[in-house]
Amino acid sequence: MSPELPRRATGAAAIGPAPDLPAWRGTRPRKAWRYVGIYGRELMLCAGLVRIGPAPQAFWAVWDRRDRVLRERTRFAGGGVALPDGALRVRAAGVEIDLRLEADGEPVAVSSAHGRREIWTRKQPVRAVGTVRLDGRALPLDERGLVDDSAGHHARETAWRWAAGVGRTPDGRALTWNLVDGIHDDPTTSERTVWVDGVPARRRPVRFSEALDGVAFREGGRLAFDAEAVRERHDRLGPLTSDYVQPFGTATGSLGDGIELAQGFGVMERHEARW
Repeated sequence: MSPELPRRATGAAAIGPAPDLPAWRGTRPRKAWRYVGIYGRELMLCAGLVRIGPAPQAFWAVWDRRDRVLRERTRFAGGGVALPDGALRVRAAGVEIDLRLEADGEPVAVSSAHGRREIWTRKQPVRAVGTVRLDGRALPLDERGLVDDSAGHHARETAWRWAAGVGRTPDGRALTWNLVDGIHDDPTTSERTVWVDGVPARRRPVRFSEALDGVAFREGGRLAFDAEAVRERHDRLGPLTSDYVQPFGTATGSLGDGIELAQGFGVMERHEARW
């Protein structure tokens, strides 16, 4: 493991492939995932591809805020979800998603120690443009969100709380946030970031409420979150377990350091895993 951990890079220094982490470190398999979340006034959606050693997982979800319908699916196999660089595509019964993803801010990459091993993540604000088809109904989409690329040899037991979303200040500046406790959360060199018009600013450690209805900042202020629809899974696959709750919803309040949020859209998450 590199003695220089943790380290953080932004902009051009954060662009490029994940570190060359081997498939195994002793008995610890490499975990890797790409998650794309798009958070809008009428539609919120996410899609992900996960691999734990040789075991794949694919998932997607669409929260239709107009009709108040949550559609979702998780498969422990490939197929149905494609997340190449710059695109998000989903094919499932009654759901087709075709989106082009464009950078909407400077990426931030962080490498950290987790247990005795190295883990890495990169967060990239994006704008998604394209079409979501629900039961044959075509819905144009032009909204913002976040891409999470992560990889590493995480500790056997891992737990985190996470929040991501987009919105605007009262005077119209674009906001994106990525807040975490439990992973890549060094007091000074973490992935905690708030982007204002695409420019990233670090945040000191944050405190999540037990009910996942808020995040308090050491810089002052609190983000309030109102859940609308909840993704929740409890998986037991031999020695692997995963328990998570991830609500879609709206946000108001502050993002710390005097940054006020008029209204925002995003997710909160609590995840506990043994892998």
